[in-house]
Amino acid sequence: MDPVRDLLEKVEEERMRHWLFHLSKDPIPFRKLNYSVPGHVKSTLHEADDWIEEQLRSFGYDTEREACQVQAFGFDPNKPKHSAYAPTPPGAPFYTAYNIYAKKVGKERRDKAILLLAHKDSQSWIDSPGAYDNCVGTVAVLEMARTLTSYENECTLLFLFCNEEHTPWTSIRAAENFALRGLNLVALFNLDGLGGKGEEDIAADRKTNVTLYTTPEGKRLADLMAKVNDFYKIGLVQTSFQRPYPNDDDGSFVKAGYPSSVANIGSFPYSDPQYHLEGDVPERVDITNVRMATQATLAAVLWLDRNMKW
Repeated sequence: MDPVRDLLEKVEEERMRHWLFHLSKDPIPFRKLNYSVPGHVKSTLHEADDWIEEQLRSFGYDTEREACQVQAFGFDPNKPKHSAYAPTPPGAPFYTAYNIYAKKVGKERRDKAILLLAHKDSQSWIDSPGAYDNCVGTVAVLEMARTLTSYENECTLLFLFCNEEHTPWTSIRAAENFALRGLNLVALFNLDGLGGKGEEDIAADRKTNVTLYTTPEGKRLADLMAKVNDFYKIGLVQTSFQRPYPNDDDGSFVKAGYPSSVANIGSFPYSDPQYHLEGDVPERVDITNVRMATQATLAAVLWLDRNMKW
């Protein structure tokens, strides 16, 4: 019996779909600090934080919050709408955003850690549900945390839900604090925009995933993603791309001294036609593609944890 394959089969597509609608439609339409549902005291992002922690605790994890001061991005109407974010205007308020952590301590190699992360917020400068960006990554990390509850891991497994659509990115704080504590992070997978792709791939029903890397250590993880996709016949059109410089939440960790950091995303350049727009709704999400990318990421994590060779 293959324990990796058994765990991959535990990834539940319908559960992920349910969570996706919960966090990007009803009861939480957005996940931002500068919007509250009428009649509610908390912002939609803080309501999402509470819900994410509730799920993690129901799986048996202890959770930890790290407070960060952030602002909403400004809006520049002279730019194309999908890229209309702008510097925060003078006098704009500060908000408290939270990094949410969960941890599963390893049995044999607890001094080595593998980190799964996703930014949980939607765009602060526009009222977008942010289903692809990045509710899909949020539910993928959450589902992997659930799936791994009964797994006897050798390395320590870390789960981080951060914020990238407010400024500054809270992954920067997380990465800097990891470095200050001397955490031995052997691999990081940033899940962002899983399954998000262009019209041609949508029409062809292609299940896509691109692993973005910056360093030779990152390329090793990208090669592993291709290996597990083939080995377990997951069915993704799996490719990789080397970025010229660190970017996104995985880039925060590369800059902090963790070169074994990559991002999994549905396409690159990212081609979802509703990117950063109000039309990024959960009804459009190819949840099967999201599930497959989640399984491939989980397989890569398990191979690393079990020190399997490829």
